[in-house]
Amino acid sequence: MQKTAKPRETLSIADATAIIVGMMVGIGIFKTPSIVAASAGSEGMLILFWLAGGIASFIGALCYAELTSAYPHAGGDYHYLSKAFGPTPAFFYGWGRLSVIQTGSIVMVAFIIGDYASEILFLGPYSTSLYAAAAVVALTALNVAGLRQSKVTQKALIGLIVLGLAGIAVCGFWLGEPRSAATAGPLIPESAALGTAMIFVLLTYGGWNEAAFLSAEVKSPRKNMVKVLLLSIAVVTVIYAVVNLALLNGLGLSDMASSSAVMADLMRRAVGDGGARFVSFLILLACLSTMNAAVITGARTAYAVGRDHPVLGFLGRWHGRKHTPVNALLFQGGAALLLVALGASTRSGFVSMVEYTAPVFWLFFLMVGLSVFVLRVLRSPGETAFVVPFFPVTPAVFCLICLYMLYSALIYTGLGAIIGLGVLASGIPLLILNQKRRAIGHAEDETQKKEP
Repeated sequence: MQKTAKPRETLSIADATAIIVGMMVGIGIFKTPSIVAASAGSEGMLILFWLAGGIASFIGALCYAELTSAYPHAGGDYHYLSKAFGPTPAFFYGWGRLSVIQTGSIVMVAFIIGDYASEILFLGPYSTSLYAAAAVVALTALNVAGLRQSKVTQKALIGLIVLGLAGIAVCGFWLGEPRSAATAGPLIPESAALGTAMIFVLLTYGGWNEAAFLSAEVKSPRKNMVKVLLLSIAVVTVIYAVVNLALLNGLGLSDMASSSAVMADLMRRAVGDGGARFVSFLILLACLSTMNAAVITGARTAYAVGRDHPVLGFLGRWHGRKHTPVNALLFQGGAALLLVALGASTRSGFVSMVEYTAPVFWLFFLMVGLSVFVLRVLRSPGETAFVVPFFPVTPAVFCLICLYMLYSALIYTGLGAIIGLGVLASGIPLLILNQKRRAIGHAEDETQKKEP
């Protein structure tokens, strides 16, 4: 491993977009359409919900486009928080992402893989956890092998997923059985229904911000990162709108709202039980795609934290030949396996991981939004290739969205959220140790300077 090696600009716009689209088009689109449909008063409102999710993500992406074009860095959000608020908040973000946000997200998806794989071959009372652990090990090994292997796999997965969703859309538009007209509802749903719908819509759109962690590896990032962000969101918005239109055409609003497996129900109605099995296979592909993208981007944060903080210095080594942070990947994989063990001890590993990650994620997402204001003041004129339009309104709206989601994450989660916040707080001893090591290193440097 080369200690002096660092990230190189090896990712094309297509490479980076495939990783981000793969992160976004995950498990949510297979589950949330029915939940959103139950909150919509009409078919038109349902589509507006999904378009609104795309617009909200677009607003956030404009903020991130300014940050990524001005400061392309493998640390992504960690790097922005460091420049805006100093090393201590950045350290806690790095620790939170290492121990809570990214590892929890990886394991969340791993448990879903375990649930579906167990339907094919049941391995006993811990079947889901065994499959989840196997998925963590396999995808970590794939990424340790090198960036080329992981990005080729990602492109193949997202290609298959998009083709599969296109097949479902075809069934919805042309093969769905005739259905009765939808019952007219209120033009605008009640506030509770609006809030519920948007929580799940934005959950389904989640993942676009991971582009920040690829910014040091995208070719010509100062001009291309905005293209990656906006192209990814545009592609996903179109996919989600088309899929929901197809579901409406094939099932109708009432059947969508009452379905527990909306895409499987559509495919079963269109082509029989084989169609439902096809959806299960597609969900597995989506999980693998999301998880692989999370492994890729999560290790980049660990690498950046290791570069800046002596206590975690072993993470800050880049493998020049493989174009990947091997130590960070191995650490991330080990932490994920510990969370698999934690999830195995609870009633539902997936729900526990959602609760575990949500408050910490939205807390730091809000801080990144605030960093747009701070860095705009600190930045020299002409330093960035992209400036967020309608400043300060655009980042202010983004911060309000994050604040609302943080409130929801604290109010509607349980024990898992407390554990996640406790793990975040466990970074305090590490921070103290890190500061002591910095002081020792500084003293040694001063002594060496004084020696003749």
